[in-house]
Amino acid sequence: MYSLKNDQLEISVKAIGAELCKITSVRFGTEFMWNGNPEVWSGFSPVLFPIIGALKNGSYIYDNNMYSLPKHGFIRHNKDMVKLAQTDSSLTFILRHDNNLLKSYPFKFEFNIGYELIGNSIQITHTIKNCDHKTMYFSVGGHPAFKCPVFKYERYEDYLLEFECIETVNTHLINMDNGLISHRTQPMLIRSNTLQLSHDLFNKDALVFKDLKSRKVTLKSLKNGDIVTVRFPDFPFLGIWAKPEGDYVCIEPWLGIADSEGTDQNLETKVGILSLEPNNTFNAVYTIEINKMHLV
Repeated sequence: MYSLKNDQLEISVKAIGAELCKITSVRFGTEFMWNGNPEVWSGFSPVLFPIIGALKNGSYIYDNNMYSLPKHGFIRHNKDMVKLAQTDSSLTFILRHDNNLLKSYPFKFEFNIGYELIGNSIQITHTIKNCDHKTMYFSVGGHPAFKCPVFKYERYEDYLLEFECIETVNTHLINMDNGLISHRTQPMLIRSNTLQLSHDLFNKDALVFKDLKSRKVTLKSLKNGDIVTVRFPDFPFLGIWAKPEGDYVCIEPWLGIADSEGTDQNLETKVGILSLEPNNTFNAVYTIEINKMHLV
């Protein structure tokens, strides 16, 4: 476990999977992240690479060969992540391809994830380098789970998500039998920028948004105001998720998306897939900001 601390926040990052697992107010001791209760969901903030969500039949096709990857890829739970650098305000981890990974993902790469404390914010930076001689295909994303409710005498239903823009959008429904994006949609925001939270909101799995205008979402308490704001300017997709019985909500910036039910499983034409030319580097950043009134 690794930690960073300034005068407002202290964060902890697990060595396994380089997973952010705690955000704490230095002054008040308030915890803002889900506690990872394994009886509900053992995650905190899994790092998603080189895929988001599930693959059809757990596999994909590249260069006429079939490969298998677990849901959300191979960074989460990965014991081979190495701390690359640490300063008073930042931590950086790296994973490089090896012969074992090449069996499931046939691209030579370096994957870096960095955490930097900047005042009342945590900046999360993903840096992917293509070390191969061919075009590399990948997705990348975050999965942070925020405690909800945060304070005593609150209920889950006292919370809402406030979007940056007025939105009229549907959620793309997930087939709960296989985790794939179905052809069905459901209206979720209609000329509104607020989404009331309730446990049954997630009875059909995650809310999947493909075409939001917003690039900022705030978790807001009706009793205690703005709690956490996630800014994701580099990420065109967004997932909102929790286990229905969990006292948390995940705000998930994605560059990529789970397979659709009708996919031909071709990695190069997968919806939302990114491509990176040899020897090039890709960066994507999102930030988690804790409202200052809960810190000072």
